Amino acid sequence: MSPHLSNKIENQRRLCIQKDLNELNFWIYTLEAFNNELDAFSVLEKQLIKNTSIINLIKALRRKNVLSMATFCKYNQELNKEFEYGNLEYNTPRTKMHEKKREQYMLLVQEYNAFKMHIYKLLMKYKRK
Repeated sequence: MSPHLSNKIENQRRLCIQKDLNELNFWIYTLEAFNNELDAFSVLEKQLIKNTSIINLIKALRRKNVLSMATFCKYNQELNKEFEYGNLEYNTPRTKMHEKKREQYMLLVQEYNAFKMHIYKLLMKYKRK
């Protein structure tokens, strides 16, 4: 293989990994924002809603959020290591692995959005005096 072609493949590999890292950093940032919102929902539950099932939902979502964040942080370390020191080809199995992580993220986002809508519907019942 010519050095030019080898260099081009390496640049493409690094570019793909960088794209995955950028997307992953966005996911982690979003999960951190979810965690902050869960804090706010917890306060709303304690002060206004006062429903134990809601606080249990908040705790369950927080647990899932923390576990997902840990998984994504570990994946981030793996990608950074591969970006800096790796020499594995960016191929179909690697792409499928990233897609699997994206599906995990999207499921959490969908679950969180459903939870937010549930909270908002509960809050709509309250009227200002």
